[in-house]
Amino acid sequence: MAVLNSIRKRGVFLIIIIALALFSFILSDVIGNGSSASSVQNVVATVNGVDILREEFMSQVDDYQRSLGPNTPESQAINLIWDRELKALLFKQQGQNLSITISEEELNDQLRLALANNPTFQDETGMYSEARLIEYVSAIQNNARAKQQWDDYIEGIRESLVQNAYTNLVLGGLEVTMADGEDLYRFENDKIDIEYVQVPYSSIADEDVAVSDEEIAAYVRSNPKRFEVDPMVDLEYVVFEESASNEDIAAAKEDMADLIQGFTDEADFAFFVNDHSDENFVANWTVKSALSQVLQDSLITMPQGSVYGPYKDANSFKISKVVGTIQLPDSVEARHILIPLGLSRADSITRNPSQARAFADSLYTVLKNNKGKFKSFVSAYSSDAGSVANGGHYDWFGYNTMVPSFRDFCFEGNKGDIGVVESQFGYHIIEIEGQKNKSTAYNIATVSKEIEPSEATLSLVFSESAKFEEASRADGFAAAATEKGLTPRPVNRIGALDASIPGIGNNRSIINWSFGEEVGVGDVKRFNLNETYVVAQVTRKSSEKSLMSVAEASSLVMPILRKEKKAKMIRQGISGTTLQEVATSQNVTVKTASALTRATPTIAGAGTEAVVVGQAFGVGAFNTTGLIDGETGVFKVRVLAESPAPVLDNYASYVNQIKATLSKSSVNTRLFNALKNAADIEDNRAEFY
Repeated sequence: MAVLNSIRKRGVFLIIIIALALFSFILSDVIGNGSSASSVQNVVATVNGVDILREEFMSQVDDYQRSLGPNTPESQAINLIWDRELKALLFKQQGQNLSITISEEELNDQLRLALANNPTFQDETGMYSEARLIEYVSAIQNNARAKQQWDDYIEGIRESLVQNAYTNLVLGGLEVTMADGEDLYRFENDKIDIEYVQVPYSSIADEDVAVSDEEIAAYVRSNPKRFEVDPMVDLEYVVFEESASNEDIAAAKEDMADLIQGFTDEADFAFFVNDHSDENFVANWTVKSALSQVLQDSLITMPQGSVYGPYKDANSFKISKVVGTIQLPDSVEARHILIPLGLSRADSITRNPSQARAFADSLYTVLKNNKGKFKSFVSAYSSDAGSVANGGHYDWFGYNTMVPSFRDFCFEGNKGDIGVVESQFGYHIIEIEGQKNKSTAYNIATVSKEIEPSEATLSLVFSESAKFEEASRADGFAAAATEKGLTPRPVNRIGALDASIPGIGNNRSIINWSFGEEVGVGDVKRFNLNETYVVAQVTRKSSEKSLMSVAEASSLVMPILRKEKKAKMIRQGISGTTLQEVATSQNVTVKTASALTRATPTIAGAGTEAVVVGQAFGVGAFNTTGLIDGETGVFKVRVLAESPAPVLDNYASYVNQIKATLSKSSVNTRLFNALKNAADIEDNRAEFY
């Protein structure tokens, strides 16, 4: 009902929008007729010169969304299918380059494994049958959809086998030798003791080390792979919400108050609720503790039949009255016999509704005089697999555990009652075996009306958003926002394939507009989104892959350059050649660290310093390194002792340790990433969603 009211209030705007849409459609058709069909983009991507076509790609996206349900985000489906198709194509291209072919024997072997548990392809003994496979393929030849699905399935099997063969070829070249195992063993177990001097970078204040924008830019240019970014836009936006005004709220409250007398006088409270409320009446008993605090404090203290309200609950006004009370247990135990509609798994008899009811009544007639037969009747006739083993018994369960008809009989009846009730599962013969902790429960009828903006408010919001759009184009976005007392929300680094905008949520329309070829920095557009108007402006845009700006890269690059400069300053201030001389010149002390390994290069009192420990291992016992720029400072190290690990008879366990990192799945993933990085990919997905 709320939806209908919303549509009615927006009628004028819907007519305008529909008219504009029709005009746009006609105009695009006129323009389209004057252009060649070849201009229509139908390629989702081109990978090393091979096209991925839109129709096939989107068909797979649709199939995936259907398989996961209607709430699956389209962006999730598109990204998953993209990765799957890209991987299949890249491996297929590698297979073709290496002339990898899949024989019919290999294909049949894989089908035997994949279809072994599918009854369609099993013989009378439950074993996989190639004859059944041939029969199936023959049977679907005149069914275009089934044949296409089977062909796609076979193609998927072939692609999987090609990927497997290619991965095996690479794995075959990744031989791990005993020498590799020994290297790992020594990496983990050879040890050294050292003494060292550390002049920490923190000894120089950050503010004393200037890093210019030019230096940051130069570093970015010299490390392009690290700082390359995909096409991005920055936006800022303001929101005009179609929310109810104070006048709308007061009017909604008054409208609800006008219903109180009618609600009080109407005996058929269910009819009244269904006629006036956004939510239909549901007969339900509720204990006091489950009621909202406002109803606990007010409604149930009033005489039964009195109407309480209007009161505000979330975005609705409500009026409520107690239409019944009962003493209700908080839990019940019961046993039952289920006679289903259709085929009964207990006695293998198929019954229509009247037959099922008649049979349930006949069992009830016997049981009400002789409950001793209940357990045997459960074994012989009940189709509820979950309770047959327990004699039809369900242990203590709460009010909202069972279906309504089953629940109502158990909670509103008395211990020892037996009867027949109908549910969507069939007919239940139920005996109430126990009830406990009875308390007062209330049946409450509530009229609820959502608070909605009036047509006048909708018109005002529409007008204000349109005026702001025009003012921001004429006077500038910031000036227009200041004039209206609005604070624009900035959103940075939005990608062409992003699906969500912070503060707005899932919205491709704004992203698609901002990446349009005709849209530039400073352009403004208004969007009607989910009962709000969003006015957005593009504040920065890069249409091609580019390097990070100085502002974007600063947080990453500045610590690196600052550390390099501090290391240079420290080196310039050091005098002497021995550890003690260096320590004295920098007012630090000589420290020691024991049992260091290259696998865990953590120096006590200094932190993790892989480069420092590695160089110390390189100079050998009783030798001294030069100055080393470490992670936390400038170091000088003298090796006091070396403790090589004992020689082993063999290093097979370490060989296996290395091999464990080279599993087929991990190698396959690394191969895909390597092939993707090396491929020439023109990705047009953003054009289609």
